[in-house]
Amino acid sequence: MKKILMLHGINHNMFGQRDPAQYGTVTLAEIDVSLRSLGSQLGCEVDSFQTNCEGAMCDRIHQGFRDGVDGVLINAGAWTHYSYGIRDALAMLTVPVVEIHMSNIHAREPFRHHSVFADIARGQICGFGADSYLLGLRAVLSAVA
Repeated sequence: MKKILMLHGINHNMFGQRDPAQYGTVTLAEIDVSLRSLGSQLGCEVDSFQTNCEGAMCDRIHQGFRDGVDGVLINAGAWTHYSYGIRDALAMLTVPVVEIHMSNIHAREPFRHHSVFADIARGQICGFGADSYLLGLRAVLSAVA
């Protein structure tokens, strides 16, 4: 069974309460349930991790490397636009990485248009709300196969 690591970034623990006009009312727990359910249907295991601490995110990426995960999904939130530390941790991976965002980062503030992960990610899915996660899971599994 394929093992996929889902990394949720800064402030994502506030989904469902934070800016519902931008992110909707779905909670992080609901997103994780949907991912595990789809993963089960597609024959993979999804392990989710959320942190508001950049170092903890890097540590979890390192652990995923050591554990030999088959693919990584990441929605790093604002870290997407400036965290070279997380970018360098992701660059250590030898498996497909798919970057996802609930909102369309290219239709938002100019600083959100740039991703420091873009050159190491297999691709980016954004703008489909919570469905971005499900599309991302399908994409990373396709890249693993």
